[in-house]
Amino acid sequence: MKRLKQLLVALFFCITMMRLSAQNKIVVFQTDFGLKDGAVSAMKGVAMNVSSDLKLFDLTHEIPPFNIWEAAYRLQQTAQYWPAGTVFVSVVDPGVGTSRKSVVLKTKTGYFFVTPDNGTLTLVAQSMGIDALREIDETKNRRPGSGESYTFHGRDVYAYTGARLAAGVIKFEEVGPELPNKVVTIDYQQPVFENGIIKGNIPILDIQFGNVWTNIDKTTFIRLDLNYGDSLHVIIFHNKEKVYDGVMPYATTFSAVAAGKPLCYLNSLLNVSFALNEQNFSEKYNVHSGPEWSVKIEKYKR
Repeated sequence: MKRLKQLLVALFFCITMMRLSAQNKIVVFQTDFGLKDGAVSAMKGVAMNVSSDLKLFDLTHEIPPFNIWEAAYRLQQTAQYWPAGTVFVSVVDPGVGTSRKSVVLKTKTGYFFVTPDNGTLTLVAQSMGIDALREIDETKNRRPGSGESYTFHGRDVYAYTGARLAAGVIKFEEVGPELPNKVVTIDYQQPVFENGIIKGNIPILDIQFGNVWTNIDKTTFIRLDLNYGDSLHVIIFHNKEKVYDGVMPYATTFSAVAAGKPLCYLNSLLNVSFALNEQNFSEKYNVHSGPEWSVKIEKYKR
C-alpha cells in the first residue's frame, strides 16, 4: 500500500509538471514598436498563419524605444498572472541583425519567453528560474522567404517561432540547440537591509500617475518595524547622485495625506512606492526609473 501511494504521488507530480510545461495556444506580445503602423499587426498575421487556433494578446507595445530594462520589468510584472504554458514574445531589440542570440527560455514555473538574449530575460530568469534555454535555429524556425530581411526579426523569427511553439507545431526541444542555463543580465541594486537602512532599485514608474515604484518587497520593508503613520527618510539617487531627499509618512493609500503631500505605500505588487496625493511625484522631483536609479530608506529620527 505504501509503495502504491508513492507511485500515485510520483504520477501526480509528473502530470503536474507536464501541464506546467505544455503550451496552451496563448501568445502574449510585447514590443517597443507602438501602434502607429502595421508592425504589430504583421507579427500577429504571421502567428495566425501558423495556426488560426492561437489566442493572441498584447502585454504592451509602448515600451520606450530601445529600453531593454523596461521590457524586462514588464515581463516580470505581468507573466505571473497568465496560465502556465503561455508563450511570451518580447521584441525590444536595438541589436537586431547583429550577433546577439535569439532564444527561447523555459522557466521552472512553466512559461516560455521568445526574445533576443540582450538583458530582456534578467528578471524573469531570477524570479521564475531557468529550466532550459535554447537558441532559435533560423534554418528551421524562421518565416519562409524572409532570409534577406535583417531588420524585422520580431515578425520573421520571434513571432513565427513563438507561434509554432504555442500551437504545438514544434516542441521546445525543436526550437534549436540547448544553451547553458545563463542569460545576459542587467546589473541593478537588489533590495538589502543593513543596519536599519534598506537599499533598492527604482525599476519602473506608475506611468499614468507618476508614482515611483521600487523593487523593495514587503518582507524586506517590514524589517524597519513600522506602523502606519510613522515617518520615513527617503533618498533617491541617479548614478549615485542624490536627486531627492525628503521625509514622508508610511500610509495605506494616497488620501491618507493632504493633496500634494508625499507618502510611502505598498503598491499592488506589495512593493514599496512613493507618491504625491493627486500630483505627479516623478515630474515634480525629476525622478525616473531604470537600473541606474536607486533608493535608500530608513525610519525617520527626529
